[in-house]
Amino acid sequence: MSFSESAWEIFNQSINDYHLKDDVDTPINNSFQKNTLEWLLYAKNWIDTVQWHLEDIIRDENITPAEALKIKRRIDSSNQQRTDLVEFIDSWFLQKYENITPDYNAKINTETPAWAVDRLSILALKIYHMSLEANRDSASEEHRFNCTNKLNVLLEQKKDLSEAIDQLLFDIENGKIKMKVYKQMKMYNDENLNPVLYQNVKNDQTKS
Repeated sequence: MSFSESAWEIFNQSINDYHLKDDVDTPINNSFQKNTLEWLLYAKNWIDTVQWHLEDIIRDENITPAEALKIKRRIDSSNQQRTDLVEFIDSWFLQKYENITPDYNAKINTETPAWAVDRLSILALKIYHMSLEANRDSASEEHRFNCTNKLNVLLEQKKDLSEAIDQLLFDIENGKIKMKVYKQMKMYNDENLNPVLYQNVKNDQTKS
């Protein structure tokens, strides 16, 4: 089984596990051994799945401003966790390939393995939910037809992305591509980098 096939199975296991209760407050139950690649992939998709449904909830026109703000902050926190975990997965790959000596003319890919895997995780969610819409009995025939067409595009994208990820890993293993990782340097959650946050800290210190 290729890496992308294994990752796809894990992502769908996470998605199916979530939908047993379909509740954003359901605790994660990651059965894989901690800090293995499988554990990281499951944890990554669980974050994506919960956030997917938080994004649905916040778009409810009847939601109160207070509840919307609460969820928006939860989404911000989830985005930070997602970024941290993607970077942790890249660290796993860096360690795996640390003894690989790239060719003198090795290229650098536009994205790292983990960020490509991030897109595959989101794609698993898109395919799951588009499949539901394509087969929803309460929807119109036109709706199901349109969603079926969209689903077919997503499935083709999944095939192409899976092949690209496996090829990227193959090229890294064989020295054709040099793996290089840059931190995302998210600023909005950091009270030392976000002007609104560090101004609030300064004001609090002045008051005290």
